[in-house]
Amino acid sequence: MSDRIDEDELEALLKKLPEWDLEGTEIVRVMEFDEYMEGIDFVNAVAEIAEEAGHHPDVDIRWCTITLRLTTHDVGGLTELDIEVAKKIDTLVD
Repeated sequence: MSDRIDEDELEALLKKLPEWDLEGTEIVRVMEFDEYMEGIDFVNAVAEIAEEAGHHPDVDIRWCTITLRLTTHDVGGLTELDIEVAKKIDTLVD
């Protein structure tokens, strides 16, 4: 298991993930899609990334809005795995 990222390192890492917001012990990204099925296709692609990494975001689907939350519950905060999964997710939409 990865170690929890300290605050200074996290600040630097989040500069490379400008679409993600820090909320407590999670990073969060909200995406809007033009059509419901576009969002569902995106969630399916996220699921493949998550399965490959063995690390799964919390996913909230609200019509055409998808919210993803990443954290490592076992350490009570963010790890390198959260950052890596976020980077891979970003390649789907950026």
